[in-house]
Amino acid sequence: MNFPTTRRDETIEDYHGTRVADPYRWLEDEKSAQTQSWVEQQHALARAYLDKLPDLEQIRARYIELYNYPKFSAPLKRGGRYYFSRNSGLQNQSVLYMQSSLESDERVVLDPNSLSTDGTVSLTNQVFSHDGTLLAYGTSNSGSDWQEIHIRQVDSGVDFNEVIHWCKFSGIAWKHDNSGFFYNRLPEPGTVAEEDQSKFSKVYWHAINTPQSEDQLIFERPEAKELSFTPSITDDGKYLFLTVWNGTEPRNRLYYREVESSTPFVRLLDEADASYDLIGNDGPIFYIQTNLNAPKGRIIAIDSANPVRENWRELIAEQDDVIAFAQIVNQQFVIAYMHDAHHEIKLYSKDGSLQQQLALPTLGSIIDLSGEPDGDELFITFTSFLFPSTVFRYDFVCNTLYPLRQSQASFDPAGYETTQVFYTSKDGTRVPMFLTHKKGLALDGNNPVLMYGYGGFDISLTPTFGVTPLVWIEHGGIYAVANLRGGSEYGEQWHEAGMLEKKQNVFDDFISAAEWLVENNYTQPSRISIMGGSNGGLLVAACLVQRPDLYGAVICRVPVIDMLRYHRFTVGRYWIGEYGDAEHNPEQFAFLYAYSPLHNVRPGTAYPPTLIMTADTDDRVVPAHARKFAATLQAAHAGESPILLRVEMKAGHGMGKPTAKIIEEEADILAFLFHTFHMS
Repeated sequence: MNFPTTRRDETIEDYHGTRVADPYRWLEDEKSAQTQSWVEQQHALARAYLDKLPDLEQIRARYIELYNYPKFSAPLKRGGRYYFSRNSGLQNQSVLYMQSSLESDERVVLDPNSLSTDGTVSLTNQVFSHDGTLLAYGTSNSGSDWQEIHIRQVDSGVDFNEVIHWCKFSGIAWKHDNSGFFYNRLPEPGTVAEEDQSKFSKVYWHAINTPQSEDQLIFERPEAKELSFTPSITDDGKYLFLTVWNGTEPRNRLYYREVESSTPFVRLLDEADASYDLIGNDGPIFYIQTNLNAPKGRIIAIDSANPVRENWRELIAEQDDVIAFAQIVNQQFVIAYMHDAHHEIKLYSKDGSLQQQLALPTLGSIIDLSGEPDGDELFITFTSFLFPSTVFRYDFVCNTLYPLRQSQASFDPAGYETTQVFYTSKDGTRVPMFLTHKKGLALDGNNPVLMYGYGGFDISLTPTFGVTPLVWIEHGGIYAVANLRGGSEYGEQWHEAGMLEKKQNVFDDFISAAEWLVENNYTQPSRISIMGGSNGGLLVAACLVQRPDLYGAVICRVPVIDMLRYHRFTVGRYWIGEYGDAEHNPEQFAFLYAYSPLHNVRPGTAYPPTLIMTADTDDRVVPAHARKFAATLQAAHAGESPILLRVEMKAGHGMGKPTAKIIEEEADILAFLFHTFHMS
């Protein structure tokens, strides 16, 4: 291909005595005319290639057909009202509705499609007051992590005049008297150095119907600028809690005080030695999910009147399976456990005794769960690879679990199946993988495979329903999801085995998955495509440069690529606990440099067809990563395969992306793969 000419400069940086060239650093400056011109040329090249793909229109039409069905969230009950979101099928953004009962008429509370003509304004936070009459909601433009908070009176549909600014990853905690809420925000731009823009988190009190300038500072720790604070209020309205966190590290702290008090916060758990999630309380007794001395999780009770560790009570001990999440509903613990990367739900009494396990439809995932501590109903959204997301209601009185809203997806799963296999990674570790394909698959070594992985940040890949895999398997492909180390499929030890100096384990797990599929006659290297986004984009980029011979195509989405400089951009510093810091730590530089995709591209190598995807307003993983990777790969590439950079406009890291953009993006991916593998 005739790639655009990319200027190389002489930038070299010294890392602890090692000189590292960075010839495309100029591409980090997104505001420069040079960078913008280069991006336009790259995107034009990608569009010229993609728009000529013979199956693009047919794939897009089929994608729309499969995507066009109503999608619901599980209802959330507040003050006798039920709130839920629904997308009629192809709406750019889901609409928020209210019902006074599950049988009554629906009423629109908020339609984000009315906030922009192209669907690029999305809802983020949606937090209702305790009685359900007020809604604080965040809006995001073009997928940005920055959000503005507005306040709506539900019954009148009228917003108060004030708008809350400078919020990113913000929590909202309403006082039960509806007088206002607590929230956390970052400094106003220009008041701190640019590198500190994602630091110095503060908690404020906002009284409704007053300007933000009058908000009252409640808590800050300027001496610990890395810490962030997310407020919440217990269901009884008595205690204000702060979850204290540092980037993406799973270890956190918990502070609290009484809501109506102005006394200093009690630092209940201030060691940052484990994860601590407040589930609920009975007066001064706090119920907490933690992995302290229990990598797979347990439930404890702490009496705030006597909180020393010797007095903690263990209610539910660590088990063989991992606690994915827990809530109190009907004064019982509702716990979703993860068993070999799929969910099970168990109900426990407050004393920790097991009451029952709910029977779920198949091997799959709980992606939404809601219920009130004193309520007698539980709502869950369940999904799997061949089971569209469906909302179920569990009635505690009748002990029945039934679909509240049946899915209307048009896909017929009867001719397909999902199996779970286990393979051995390079160091002997047993790793699970889900395979979804047509029944009666021939193991002739010729099936096209789409492999998906993530492997990081304690995030697990459990079975979910998606249209892209459906289109793929309809055309004879295998969709493979590998549950790599770095996630929490088997608890915190599984996570730690794929972070920092052990990150190579994640890449080895993914490489071993591909090798297992070849060895067992599912496919051959030229028929394997790999796809991942964000940390998963790092995954597929690292596997591409380490084993270019093992793959027939690579889809690398919003990737983290430059592991020596990632922490310098936007919220990149949040990830230092996961990846390490090459700039300030020589040992961490050594292992980051060893696998950093940008620094391991080999000149003169024939790389497989590669589609690198980013978005112009991604302020989480900045597009500079993708730009520098595309330039480096194109310069080194010795083959005929396309190496393309696709840039989505008015889009961010993926959050709140309008349906129209999702369809265009996924159709491009599928058409690229169909053409590469000669599928139709």
